[in-house]
Amino acid sequence: MEKLYVIKIGGNIIDDDQKLVAFLKDFAAVKGLKVLVHGGGKLVTKMASQLGIEQQMIDGRRITDAETLKIVTMVYAGLINKNIVAQLQGNGCNALGLCGADGNTIQSHKRGSNSPLGVGGIDYGFVGDVDTVNTSLLQSLLAQQIAIVLAPITHDLNGLLLNTNADTIAQETAKALSTIYNVELIYSFEKAGVLLDINDDTSVISSLTPIYYQELKEQHRIFAGMIPKLDNAFAAINNGVSKVIIGKAEQLQELISGNSGTAIINV
Repeated sequence: MEKLYVIKIGGNIIDDDQKLVAFLKDFAAVKGLKVLVHGGGKLVTKMASQLGIEQQMIDGRRITDAETLKIVTMVYAGLINKNIVAQLQGNGCNALGLCGADGNTIQSHKRGSNSPLGVGGIDYGFVGDVDTVNTSLLQSLLAQQIAIVLAPITHDLNGLLLNTNADTIAQETAKALSTIYNVELIYSFEKAGVLLDINDDTSVISSLTPIYYQELKEQHRIFAGMIPKLDNAFAAINNGVSKVIIGKAEQLQELISGNSGTAIINV
């Protein structure tokens, strides 16, 4: 099977112009088929604050009310997505930016309080949980050597846009495409990997098993914002994705070669 990289970029990299420029240069240099998934949460929080719209996060997940949905759509599917695509074009990488509604790329449903992620009756608002990924569309674009840039806005096929966790978008896309390609999923952000000490970038866990992950969660040694990322990483490795690595965006080539970051292991 042909190799495909699904790479998620997030965290402080999106907010740092210099780091983003360097990362996109490295991404453009990656050989072969590739999909880039991005978030951009800090810019949404900043804009919401400027507009006087209060934001609420639970376990690293954003509560999305109607006004916040407008902001995340503008920021994710607009400004950030098109800025990334333009920079990739400038690096000689032909790229196409999509959100889930474009070409029915990713269809989802509005999360209910009775879903596994809504335990305790939490109403996440206009947040979507993925139902389907349009693999035939993505395959046709990849066959043309087009790098796909996915924004974490999905739709429900009834005209409703939904904010969807970008780590989940990466996992669901990688999982769906693993039936066609040999998929490697890379979560790249500002940290060197999964850390035993959030303030010590040298405390990287080289590999993480489900049992060890559960132990660390019970000991409250996993930073809350990392939990959605790790849950998605384990879901991917358990559903056909051949390799999952979490690590520093500035070390993209080393992450791809397996020489840095945290490897997610299914044992």
